[in-house]
Amino acid sequence: MIKLSREFFLQNTDEVAQQLLGKMILTTHKKKIFKAIITETESYHGDDPASHASRKRTPRNEPMFWRGGHLYVYLIYGMYFCLNITTESIDYPAAVLIRGVKIIEPEEKLLNGPGKLCRDLLIDKTFDRLDICGAKASKKFSIYDIGLRPKFSSLPRIGISQNKNALLRFLIR
Repeated sequence: MIKLSREFFLQNTDEVAQQLLGKMILTTHKKKIFKAIITETESYHGDDPASHASRKRTPRNEPMFWRGGHLYVYLIYGMYFCLNITTESIDYPAAVLIRGVKIIEPEEKLLNGPGKLCRDLLIDKTFDRLDICGAKASKKFSIYDIGLRPKFSSLPRIGISQNKNALLRFLIR
């Protein structure tokens, strides 16, 4: 089990989104420990009209402009959190949305949908802006390579009206 380094997240966003499939999230929150395998991701770039950073830099989307390896957690519809991990270099806004996971601890459960996975993994706004790499990396959240190299499909993203045909959603087969 090898913790993912900063260099992993400094790669091209689409490649990171694909390579995150099969990686294990380890998160600790409210005295609960969760392990989950990433099963579905989506890729977002600053020049993509569907990206939060496509129009301008705001206090909400600020983490997208940080170098790869930070969490960007935001609330949608006033009730669901979404987990993103920043990618690429500083001032180039890009991130990978984690859309699905298979929880393996404390009990097995397949979760499809970013709101469901944040709810069940207890991921909330307190995770926003955490650095998951480096010397001062958060102990609340980390991602590990556990040797899985799953086959995946590339599909259009879900719930996107602009650039809707781009094959930037990646799902384990």
